[in-house]
Parts: sequence; structure tokens; C-alpha cells
Amino acid sequence: MEPYVTYLRLAGLALGVVGATLVFVEFFQIPEYVEYRENFGDYKVRLSPDEPGEYTNIGRVGAILIAVSFTLQFFAVLLE
Repeated sequence: MEPYVTYLRLAGLALGVVGATLVFVEFFQIPEYVEYRENFGDYKVRLSPDEPGEYTNIGRVGAILIAVSFTLQFFAVLLE
């Protein structure tokens, strides 16, 4: 039973690292409605109430992977 717990824990850690990396990438994306104008050296924001999305699919998948990682870690602790 012990090797399975170790495999479960390692799988949880690996998914957590991938998920955290995806969430990290999500934080540094420039939204579609923000445009940088080089001529003037400033940003232009084109915003309407229907357009902006708060998160992309990258961040959503990352958050789900982190949640699965915590779940796997929890089950590994219970099986010890």
C-alpha cells in the first residue's frame, strides 16, 4: 500500500506545479480590451459592459488542477 500513497502524493505535487504555473501565466496576460499605442506611449482601453472577461481558460484550468492536487494530497494523507 505504501508505494501507492507515494505515487498519489507525487501525482498531486505534479498537478499542483502545473496548475500553479498556469495561474502564474494568467496573472501576466494583458486583456484584449487594453491596447498599447506606441506613438503616444500610453494605453487605450476599449471597454463595454459585455466585452471584458475576468479570467481566461488558462487560469480556470490552473485553478482546477490546483484543486485536484489538494484533493490527491488529502487522500494520500488519509491512506497513510
